[in-house]
Amino acid sequence: MLFKDIIGHEAIKKQIMHSIDNGRFSHASIITGEDGLGKSLIARDIAYELLNKDRNRQCVDIIEARISGNKKSIGVDEIEKLIEEINSKPYEGNKKVIIIYEADKITNQAQNAFLKTIEEPPSGVYIMLLCEHLDSLLDTIRSRCQAYKLHHLTCEEMERFIIGRYSNLNKEEVHSMMAFSDCIPGRAEKYIEDKSLKEIRSLALDILLNIKGKDFDIWHYEDILVKYKGQWNEVLTWFLSFIRDSLIYKEINNIDMIINVDKIEDIKKLSEMFSFNELNDIIDIIKSTRVKLEKNVNVGLVFESMLLDIQEV
Repeated sequence: MLFKDIIGHEAIKKQIMHSIDNGRFSHASIITGEDGLGKSLIARDIAYELLNKDRNRQCVDIIEARISGNKKSIGVDEIEKLIEEINSKPYEGNKKVIIIYEADKITNQAQNAFLKTIEEPPSGVYIMLLCEHLDSLLDTIRSRCQAYKLHHLTCEEMERFIIGRYSNLNKEEVHSMMAFSDCIPGRAEKYIEDKSLKEIRSLALDILLNIKGKDFDIWHYEDILVKYKGQWNEVLTWFLSFIRDSLIYKEINNIDMIINVDKIEDIKKLSEMFSFNELNDIIDIIKSTRVKLEKNVNVGLVFESMLLDIQEV
């Protein structure tokens, strides 16, 4: 059954199933959404369904194209080779599916070279572009594709995903995973596999609890944060998670809506330390920090600025 192992995205799954059942699935489509939401799982499920193949076996007519080696983009040469593959006959049957990962990293020149193929692919060929940033694709590409945008799972769906995948976890561990994941399944899996994420969680909470103290050493914590410069997104995710919980507890004084329930006593302290305005200011500071880091600004300077700004709210 199509999508039987994929939790969430119900409206999109229903739309896709209906179009396949009625023979109207687009020959060129885009699946967009944050990393970890399940773009590749959905694309592969669609591919096997279109080709009517067993999902437990590899299929030679599912062609998966990725950025090669240490390259940061997909250029004209790669697209021209892919076009040759698209124009060749299927190995089995009369259909072929092309899945292009990180399609938002196809250069503009390469997108232009790909345009005619997207517009008029050979009969029986289905092209799926997977990307995080839809606006990185040219308007001429987007206008010729059926787009499906994936959103975060609901809390109920996320909890069902975690419990179904990791049945040995207790309730507090499930809530910790939900807090980190922000209802993105791929992030939950990462939390289990990467022990450093628990260290980052403790560090973020420690900073928030102590940043107003007279003995708080900004440069000491900056040095520690820089050690996790390759995981800056995870660092900021934990900061936002604790601030979110503090805002909710401060407003409704109820732990039922708290994600970091295992840290409820610390959440209570934070809600007493900061006013509503201060908590909202911290959220703005963290969001601004994310924008700077996305632009590859010096990590140490950005973290130092973030800590100083939070200290001064």
